[in-house]
Amino acid sequence: MNEINAPVAAETVSAKKEFWRWQENVWIDETKDWKAAKIITCGIDVGSVSSQAVLVVDGELYGFNSMRTGNNSPDSATNALQGVMDKCGMKLEDIRYVVGTGYGRVNVPFAHKAITEIACHARGANYMGGNGVRTILDMGGQDCKAIHCDEKGKVTNFLMNDKCAAGTGRGMEVIADLMQIPIAELGPRSFDVDVEPEAVSSVCVVFAKSEALGLLKAGYTKNKVIAAYCQAMAERVVSLLERIGVEEGFFITGGIAKNPGVVKRIEKLLGIKALETKVDSQIAGALGAALFGYTLMQKQGAATAAKAVA
Repeated sequence: MNEINAPVAAETVSAKKEFWRWQENVWIDETKDWKAAKIITCGIDVGSVSSQAVLVVDGELYGFNSMRTGNNSPDSATNALQGVMDKCGMKLEDIRYVVGTGYGRVNVPFAHKAITEIACHARGANYMGGNGVRTILDMGGQDCKAIHCDEKGKVTNFLMNDKCAAGTGRGMEVIADLMQIPIAELGPRSFDVDVEPEAVSSVCVVFAKSEALGLLKAGYTKNKVIAAYCQAMAERVVSLLERIGVEEGFFITGGIAKNPGVVKRIEKLLGIKALETKVDSQIAGALGAALFGYTLMQKQGAATAAKAVA
């Protein structure tokens, strides 16, 4: 009886495999001692698809946790921060200032301040890519933003696409599930084609899904369908970038920055190579929030010192 049921159980587990699920990540810089720090700040970015908590120690990135956003924004914020604090043995009372950002920024229960994700992504990109960053493409879970900033990471202009999953991380998750290929493999596999296909005619998730199924029936390989979808995503975000103008010092943030199938096609269309970074592109918003917190604490300290002198 057990032998008969075993293959069925295995099939059920296989059928439930979540191809869309991207790698969650917790990291700390073990070369730094947070207990010796003067100021520790935290940035919490609660997005529609993912949530990040970043710890900044005396103005330098110390650690982060990047995880899936749950159904409840306050819980997602708490879980994200708890994950990175557990990794380094820190407690909430050790953190001087917390800034919330992202879709759920007003629902971070322990935040001292909320700052828009536009400003935070610009500040984070400035830290990650250097003060030469001028144009930022943030490809989030359910929207895309094109941002211009100055040498200090201050926003000078920006544009957003509509609140649609097209050309976003959520759209790529849908394609991963449809193709039954792990999301991390989509980018590399999009180049494994004999001829580069034309973009799918729509990147609207609903229509792209039915179009992808039609292409498979017409004889397209899965890799060719993925390539067509990556090209469509690239064309969509490039049209957004061209409306604001792209300057040298181009930087991409968000989860899609990890997908070479989209990034390389964007670079080809623009004729500009994106700046590289060793820091996880998905934490830019939370990192920027933590850096804003650090600046606020520095100003507060300077003001207190000035009063003492007076």
